[in-house]
Amino acid sequence: MPHPQQEKQSVIVIGAGIGGLTAAALLAHRGYQVKIFEQAQIPGGCASTFKRRGFTFDVGATQVAGLEPGGIHHRIFTELGVNLPPASHCDPACAVFLPGEDHPISVWRDPDKWKAERQRQFPGSERFWQLMADLFEVNWAFQSRDPIIPPRNPWDVWQVIQALRPSTLKTVPHIFSTVGQTLRAFGLGADQRLKTFLDLQLKLYSQVDAEETALLYAATALGVSQFPQGLFHLQGSMQALSDTLVTALKNSGGEMFLGHSVQSIQKKQDTTSKTSFKVQGFDNKGKEWIEAADHVVANVTVQNLVSLLGEAAPTGYKKRVQGLPTASGAFVIYLGVEAAAIPEDCPPHLQFLYDPDGPIAENNSLFVSVSRPGDGRAPDGKATIIASTFTDPNQWEQTHDYEGLKEKYREVAIANLNQFFTLNQHTIVHQEAGTPQTFERFTARQKGIVGGIGQRIPNFGPFGFSTRTPIPGLWLVGDSTHPGEGTAGVSYSALTAVNQIQAMS
Repeated sequence: MPHPQQEKQSVIVIGAGIGGLTAAALLAHRGYQVKIFEQAQIPGGCASTFKRRGFTFDVGATQVAGLEPGGIHHRIFTELGVNLPPASHCDPACAVFLPGEDHPISVWRDPDKWKAERQRQFPGSERFWQLMADLFEVNWAFQSRDPIIPPRNPWDVWQVIQALRPSTLKTVPHIFSTVGQTLRAFGLGADQRLKTFLDLQLKLYSQVDAEETALLYAATALGVSQFPQGLFHLQGSMQALSDTLVTALKNSGGEMFLGHSVQSIQKKQDTTSKTSFKVQGFDNKGKEWIEAADHVVANVTVQNLVSLLGEAAPTGYKKRVQGLPTASGAFVIYLGVEAAAIPEDCPPHLQFLYDPDGPIAENNSLFVSVSRPGDGRAPDGKATIIASTFTDPNQWEQTHDYEGLKEKYREVAIANLNQFFTLNQHTIVHQEAGTPQTFERFTARQKGIVGGIGQRIPNFGPFGFSTRTPIPGLWLVGDSTHPGEGTAGVSYSALTAVNQIQAMS
């Protein structure tokens, strides 16, 4: 419920991705004066959509976690007093095709079916999978108690202490472990097929492979697709999630300004001023705007945040950001097709690796999402296929033949997809592609990077970037912070920042 003493507190939220919209809606509901500024013409960020010739395409994210009772979206929407958008379970969550194999590894929602599947697919690996399941159970219970990870002041530390239970100690021996190290500890280091499967899945969720991914993060990422949790397919499109949050924001008196880019965040030095920050930017007509607020919540990448601060960025913070490994971009091909192009009983999400000796990037692997009949994404008798591959964003900036590179990627993607689907001039109704530069223009993320900063040991969980930045009153939400990417992850970061702001008021 709103608190009278907070009603005069003002907050500017930068970016109307799911993290920013969640923070803005919660803050407005709790009694703050909220304005959210988004440079694009539609909200949602990487979880928004676009329409072409009767087809609706999800820009980036195509599946959702956290809609189940007790899940993060369910909790937040319940507080906001709005209904969850209609959705159905993804089961299997993903069908993974390894090189040269005609039958996939199906990641089932039913834990017993998934256990039988992995025992059949990866004999001798059950001790590893049981450890992952045990760690997931502990991690999920801990996260559900809303700890502040990583803590940055005594109040944050107290929230962590309150969330601890004796069972949480089970995670302590694994804090500095990677998935690769754990595989070797279980005698599975030479199981290349298992490692390839894990590399593919973890690249989707952690941005790095099994060798580099923190074990505790991997346990959560790989376990969330099983009952009673699960991954969900939204009816209509991913836009339903952001549209519902916008409704909640406006119901509580919050304001949203689309087509308003932010150029700088300035901390006021005048201690007599009623507000602490000044945010400056331009609207889509080139007119400058300036707003002041007590708090700023930035739903941007940590790289973008440093740029917005300019010379005001704390030196240590800036150096840490500059020292991060290069993040990945994505090449995405969007296809509107005749239903005849889709094989019978096609899973909604698939993953392919083509060359076993090649990288999990640059069109050698594809993550594919397929619409379902009647889900609102395609006209009757038709369907959508969205296929993405990781790519080095630097090559798209440095190439002297952008269109040629884009066409090459498109051709290879279509050829690879044609090994499973039936794609030709008769079945393809519409096609277009997006590159890291496309994502940079649409989302304003530097270099068009996707999926956060990579869940390596130095950057995950307790060692990652906090929602509480070194500048008091400035907050960071989104996939640069714990617990990482995905609509559920960025919503957790938003809830964390909102709780911290409320504790300061």
